[in-house]
Amino acid sequence: MTRLVPVARLTQYAHGGGCASKIPPAELERLVTGLTGGDELLMGGPDGDDAAAVRIEGGRAVVSTADFSTPVVDDPYDWGRIAAANALSDVYAVGGSPVMALNLLGWPGDALPAELAREVLRGGRDAAALAGCPIAGGHSIDDPEPKYGLAVTGVADPDRLLRLDAARPGLPLSLTKPLGVGVLNARHKATGEPFPHAVETMTELNAEASLAALARGVACATDVTGFGLLGHLYKLARASGVTAVVDASAVPYLDGAREAVRDGFVPCGTRRNLAWVTPHTDFRRIAEEERLLLADAQVSGGLLIAGEIPGAPVIGELLPPGRRALVVR
Repeated sequence: MTRLVPVARLTQYAHGGGCASKIPPAELERLVTGLTGGDELLMGGPDGDDAAAVRIEGGRAVVSTADFSTPVVDDPYDWGRIAAANALSDVYAVGGSPVMALNLLGWPGDALPAELAREVLRGGRDAAALAGCPIAGGHSIDDPEPKYGLAVTGVADPDRLLRLDAARPGLPLSLTKPLGVGVLNARHKATGEPFPHAVETMTELNAEASLAALARGVACATDVTGFGLLGHLYKLARASGVTAVVDASAVPYLDGAREAVRDGFVPCGTRRNLAWVTPHTDFRRIAEEERLLLADAQVSGGLLIAGEIPGAPVIGELLPPGRRALVVR
């Protein structure tokens, strides 16, 4: 029987992997300074919120975001699910509910068959369907690197948004997913070795975590994606004017993540993240391996919450502003 879809390792068509291929955070902030924000926005300005929000009639807010990335796994269906979950996460991270999404697809039509692109889109459709979010078309271009994601529109209560600038001293920090998908994806890209538990983590929606945070009266949260735990925590601490303390021993990691770092499978994005936060962080006696894991560029990571919710480990606390924005002990 002739195969309609030839075997192709999607990760070999991308120079970077997923959110690890983001523009470096320091460079990105310089690039967009003065070009975002507006009096009409409830969030989505210079703090780098996960999504933008604007108040509309009827006591509601419209939430909007867009996210796309290069392949992090070779299976096209799984990559579609991961990329869609990653984009939907931005809406959940601000306390919203997704309503509708549009596909964003870049595809090397001369190098990869259309059947693979269809599998990517099918994966995205199925992930969005779990969120109760229909996909209504979108936009595609011919691109030498495959890229996929979603532009997502959602709704939220404008008085119950989860904000970067709403953290307060005395609150605990909770993390809803383990870290380590960045280094495991780097190992997968280099060796072809699959990591089903990493795929399971990346395709898990943050819907329940977001609802749990709102139910507990949480006001501040963010999702952990391309800038790593420390990068996103630094943005939160800076926006809120607090010092964030991380108890390194309390942070959960996926099986195999430490071994991946020890074996040298560290994305360039992870190293850039660590370089960005190091001047703002008191690392005490934390070893380089641990620092890299804490800065690991995640794809579709969990929510980082200023508060406690059931089932999520507490990994630190917020203190009044000190000499450094971050402390890792």
